[in-house]
Amino acid sequence: MKGQDPAAPALSLSAFLRALRERQSPAEFGLAGGSRRRTPGLRREEVAQLCGLSVTWYTWIEQGRDVSVSAAALSRLAHGLRLSRAERSYLFEVAGKRDPERPSTRDDPPEEILACVDAIDGPAYVLDRTWRARRWNAQASLLFAGWLDADGEKNLLRYIFLRPEARTLILDWTSRARRVVAEFRAAVTAYSDDPEIRWLVEQLRRESPDFERCWDMQGVLAREGGERAFNHPTMGYLHYQQVSLSLAGWSDYRLTMLLSAPRLGQSASCSA
Repeated sequence: MKGQDPAAPALSLSAFLRALRERQSPAEFGLAGGSRRRTPGLRREEVAQLCGLSVTWYTWIEQGRDVSVSAAALSRLAHGLRLSRAERSYLFEVAGKRDPERPSTRDDPPEEILACVDAIDGPAYVLDRTWRARRWNAQASLLFAGWLDADGEKNLLRYIFLRPEARTLILDWTSRARRVVAEFRAAVTAYSDDPEIRWLVEQLRRESPDFERCWDMQGVLAREGGERAFNHPTMGYLHYQQVSLSLAGWSDYRLTMLLSAPRLGQSASCSA
């Protein structure tokens, strides 16, 4: 396509669609095969028919012409060609479009995935895309007093901004809270139209002037690991190395681990 790096054909939408078409079996779509086919897989006109698209328009895309491809058209291609979840995600990625049918992850991942926190030697928890804790181990429950050790709200943002325990547990609370909001904004950009996320942000803006100030700063930062320190009411000063990972197959879920690290000076910054 126009403007693409010719040295990177694997990232070409046209090359990807052509490869998809050529490896599809006509029989799987109820189409006749046979020796009369000059090329493997489906014909361009067959793809266009299966996906409800113009043959000419689809041909132009495959030829790499400078044509506009909408998210709706990509959805038709994904459905018509029966793409897997990974293939659909890649299709939208190389086309530079947001998938209007992003997989929902409102339900918990399988139990065996969530249970991974129990095998971690240190505080660990799993957050969903609203940053609500879905699973945590005993060490995390002990560390995060007022969040994971009690019934009720398990949202990390609500804990940081609305629970007094967080302000004493988290050293350098002001800078860490500001960074957490910037990380949350970056994490939910693809879901800005999600009613649950919009409700959470609006509620926090009403209930916490600190959150409102942080949110209005428009900061955007990637969620990163690093040194984390806490001033626990019974265990005293604690220092960890934080690692945060996305769960394979459930990209909206993040596993956070706090691993043992050598004790540093009291000036170390910390985070939940």
